[in-house]
Amino acid sequence: MVGGEGGLAADPAFLLRMPMQAYKIPESVLVVIHTSELDVLVIERAGQPGFWQSVTGSLDRLDEPLLETAARELFEETGIVADGEQIVLCDWQLANIYEIYPLWRHRYAPGVTQNTEHVFSVCVPRDIPIILSPREHIAHAWLPYLEAADRCFSASNAEAILQLPHQLAR
Repeated sequence: MVGGEGGLAADPAFLLRMPMQAYKIPESVLVVIHTSELDVLVIERAGQPGFWQSVTGSLDRLDEPLLETAARELFEETGIVADGEQIVLCDWQLANIYEIYPLWRHRYAPGVTQNTEHVFSVCVPRDIPIILSPREHIAHAWLPYLEAADRCFSASNAEAILQLPHQLAR
């Protein structure tokens, strides 16, 4: 019995004692941050030194719009606010499906091995302040796009950076 006398409703503390397993949604965004000169911002993961990447992050809820996810992750990881006027996110209408690294599979429901990643970019001034989330990233660097692609540990991230000049020419 879930509710009623003697059930869970009578003991709300029971819910606090229950183990909660919140799995990540295997759908994410990748945001390539760049200048008009094609310098790209890469950030180094806190938990994996030497793992450089662009901004990435999963949907918080199944119905979260991708643009909202991209804006939220951009702000959370760099402090950059996509205001829609001077700082505008560009949806590439491109999705990559890739194997989730075994190192991170425990974050997903059992049996989930693939993630769908939606690619965005944002052009910002080179002198924009970058405020990293210390629990997520420990360093950042502005690099010419070819060097930034070489530095990324993720193949889909590197490929997105390499596509940047083509995307901007469209």
